[in-house]
Amino acid sequence: MFIVRWLIQIVYAPGMLFGCTCGGIYLISNGYGYETLFALFLAAIAVSFIAERVVPYDKTWNKDKADSKRDVLHAVVNEVANGLTVAALPVVATILPDFGVWPTQWPLAIQLIFTVLIADFGVTLVHYFSHKYPFLWKFHAVHHSVKRMYGFNGLMKHPVHQMIELMGGTLPLVLLGMPLDIAALLGLTIGIQLLLQHSNVDVKIGPLRYVFALSPVHRFHHVKSAEGDVNFGLFTTFWDHMVGTAVFDQTRKFTSDDLGIGKEPDYPDAYAAQIMEPFKPKREATVTEPSS
Repeated sequence: MFIVRWLIQIVYAPGMLFGCTCGGIYLISNGYGYETLFALFLAAIAVSFIAERVVPYDKTWNKDKADSKRDVLHAVVNEVANGLTVAALPVVATILPDFGVWPTQWPLAIQLIFTVLIADFGVTLVHYFSHKYPFLWKFHAVHHSVKRMYGFNGLMKHPVHQMIELMGGTLPLVLLGMPLDIAALLGLTIGIQLLLQHSNVDVKIGPLRYVFALSPVHRFHHVKSAEGDVNFGLFTTFWDHMVGTAVFDQTRKFTSDDLGIGKEPDYPDAYAAQIMEPFKPKREATVTEPSS
């Protein structure tokens, strides 16, 4: 059993990210429909739940805190919205200018890496500014209200903020002429990465922490004090290293007491209340104490 746990700790994060991405590339390359990518994503969610129970970072984070149904609602709404967005791309492409410079001659895997790097910059930039400007923070705060970190709550976002992040990450790609197949693969890869960023698996990522924004790195970002104003990257830590917001301390241990929104301890927990909260004028936006 020790060997199994050790293997999961070492293999889980890179295996999930590269395994699911390669699986998606295989499916698209061989003419399978986009519904197979969705099935692959559902399988990844199931694997994440199993791994979190076999090798948990914090056993208490596997326990429902009256938030499971809410997180499911967030995930369903946001993933349906993502699917509709991909489906609408051909229409959007007819409205926006297309510079027609997409490198279609490249192998599919290289095109996806190119796409991920551009999306990573755009989403990370939106994320960074969401911690600096009250208008963006009040929508982003929904994600920072979590009291435990497990893979599924990586999909917990206010739809407005998700739309803004989506625009920041994909608008340059659409203008470059991103194909629909690549857009679908990007959606899968982002979903897998969000599972891994918020995972409750006690992974050991070693030097990968200098490159990938996985859960041991991202947990620092969810601290409810100003200490959490770090590690904004979606896929990589490149941009955080460039601007000096990259932080990691392998001796740091996190608990539920570290999570939440420090200046808004009574932030609502219910789904409908969280959706409406940003539109209430009474609450002063918190921009210095994030927790995504």
